[in-house]
This record gives sequence, structure tokens and C-alpha cells, in this order.
Amino acid sequence: MRDLAPQSVFDHYLNISRLLAGQLDFHSVIQAVAAEISHVIPHDHLDVCIIMVDEQFHTAYESGMETDWGRRFPAPVSNSPIRTLLWGESDYLLTDDAWSDPQFHFQGAFSHPIFHQSLHSRLHVPLKVQGHVIGALSCSSHKIGFYDMKDIESARVIADLLSPHFFAIRAADQAKRSAIVEAEARAREEGLRLGALKLTEALEAERQRIGMDLHDQILADLTRLSRRLERLARQPDVTGEALEPLFRGLQHSMHDLRQIIEEAKPSVLQLFGFAQAVENHLERSIQESAASLTWSLNDETAGAIDCLEQPVSIALFRIAQEAINNAIRHAQASNVQVQLKATESTVTIEIMDDGLGLGNARRSSGGGIENMRTRARLISARFAIKPAGASGGTLVSVALPAKAPPATGVVS
Repeated sequence: MRDLAPQSVFDHYLNISRLLAGQLDFHSVIQAVAAEISHVIPHDHLDVCIIMVDEQFHTAYESGMETDWGRRFPAPVSNSPIRTLLWGESDYLLTDDAWSDPQFHFQGAFSHPIFHQSLHSRLHVPLKVQGHVIGALSCSSHKIGFYDMKDIESARVIADLLSPHFFAIRAADQAKRSAIVEAEARAREEGLRLGALKLTEALEAERQRIGMDLHDQILADLTRLSRRLERLARQPDVTGEALEPLFRGLQHSMHDLRQIIEEAKPSVLQLFGFAQAVENHLERSIQESAASLTWSLNDETAGAIDCLEQPVSIALFRIAQEAINNAIRHAQASNVQVQLKATESTVTIEIMDDGLGLGNARRSSGGGIENMRTRARLISARFAIKPAGASGGTLVSVALPAKAPPATGVVS
């Protein structure tokens, strides 16, 4: 159909090969060669589609006229009007009128651009590398009956010129994506390793603190009581009045020991649930600090938060515990609000205070915040700490995916 001298056609093929040099992405390639291809195969619409490495999806790159084919990224091969070509079931596709040709229209076919852009005559040839189909070259015309087998042969030559270049670009893109995925995975692994290391250090420091509390407080009190009992044992008569200080001392030591045990193991959490454990911690912390403040706890999880795995639940409780301690002990807050929320996809905990805020509060060292961040990371939760509002205060939030992977290495 095209009236071109053989030498002229050959020159256009050479120009196409020359224009491929230096083009490093699919869009730039198709834009660079479209004009030369139009001299050999006139068209109103030109595109190439490239099958992704998984062979389930493909992407389309267009020249000139833009259609929804180029806007859908990526699209299933099974919905492509030329899927038989992409699957290797057809060696080419040629139609005088795609509007009425059933091979372009089947259930689920994404073929409406054929009508929207008035594409009647169409030809398609595969892009092959070593006999394997990696995509297709497509030309369309508004005219009916515009293409014939001579155009198919010309398109095959052009496809042979383009295929190795497209294959190299696809391989480079896949290598780049793989490198990014690998780098992200390594970064996550390193982040978890460092997080676990920091948490281990924090836990060791906590163990040392508990040991010092037991030594300096409980053991010292028991030692004094033991010496007093030893002195009383030497006396012939021991009165109730003499035993009264021993009784009070034992009660005091038992109270202190319960406090240490409670801090080491959140028994209320295990026995009564998350909301009750947080409420208990709030009340006890306010009482011990002798602070004058109000608080509220709103549980909207409908029990979802108590269905979490125990290591995850304990990690969330420790984060809430630290945030409450910061608000009461360091932020000089007058009000603390705790919100427990759940959707189908996320369980969220928010602790908000109206204290001095992050910049002004005399909070504990950054270790407390870092421990909260690390605990959240280890259970695949999103952690955020920010100003509660323009007037000050602090908002701590933890968002846990409802179907988060099992926590590993999480300890209480």
C-alpha cells in the first residue's frame, strides 16, 4: 500500500536504529522513532506495550494521541484486546475495522479506546527476543481497510529493530526495582537489628534498676527488720507495742515489692484487658505523683485490642505507659486523654496531654521516646509524636495494622 522505494525504506530503518541510541526509557524511545515509523507505516495512533517480568501485567507507551491504554499502569494482560498476540497464540493481528472485529471485543476486554478514538484499521506484531514475546508494536488508522500484509511485514522489521532495545530497558528497570526492594529490605532488617539492640540495652538498664531498687530499698528494709528481730529475740518478754514497728515495716516492704513487681510484669493487662490496665496505670501514676490533673479514657475498639497477641499487647501497653509517665511526671499536664480506636485495618492508641509540649517539657532523656519508637517498630506499628495543637501539649500515637505479622523478639 505504501509507495516507497526499497532504498528509502532501508534509510528509514537505519534512521530508526540510529534514533534508538541513547534512549534510556520506553517513552523516549517511542517518541524518538514515531516519525520515522510513520514514513514506513502511516498511522493515527502508535503504541508499544511491554509485558512485565511477571508476565501477568503489561504497560502501554503511546505517541501522539493519548488514550486510556497509556493511562492504565499496569494493566492485566488478560484484559488486553491483543492478549492472543501477547500470549504467543497469534503471530500477528490485522483488521480492516476493529469496531466490528470480534477478536478485539470479549468479556472483560479493555477496548473502549478503539471507539473513543475512532480507531478502525489496526495492525499488531509481537516484540520478540530469542523467540520469547516481550510485548507488541501496534499501529492504528481512522480509515477502514487501511493496512495489508505488506504493512505487517514492514512492522515485523521495525519490531525486530526495537525488541532488543526494549528488552534491555526492561531488564535495567527490573534490576533497578530489585535493587530498591533489596535496599529497603536491608534497611528494614538493619533498623530492626538496631532497634532490638537498643531495646535490649534499655531492658538491661531496666533490670539493673530493678536490681538496685531491690537492693537499696527492699533488702535494706528487710535487713533493718532482721536486726530489730534479732534484738527482740534476746529480750525475755516482747510486747505488742515493740512488735508494732516491725509490722508496719513489713507492710511497707510488701507494698514496695508489689510496686516493683507490677512495673516488671503488667498483671492487670493479662487479667483484665488493655483498657483496664491503662486506666489502672493512670490512676496509680496520678496518685503517686500527687499531681492535680484530670484524665479520660475512651475505648472504641469493641474488644479488638484484647484479641492481639500477648507480646504485641504488652509492647503497646509499654508505649502507653511511657507516654502517660512523660505527661504526668515531666510535662506538667493538667489533663491527659487516652483514645483507643479500631477499624477493620488498624488498631490505634493516642495519648494526648495539655502540658508544656516537646520543646519545653523537662522530659526524661530521649531514651524513653526512642524506646517507644523501637517497640512500635518491632511490632510493625507506626509511631508518631507531635504537638497536640497550637496551644501546646503533646500527642503520642501508635497505629498497628490489624493483620500485622507476628511480633518477633518482643519482650516485656
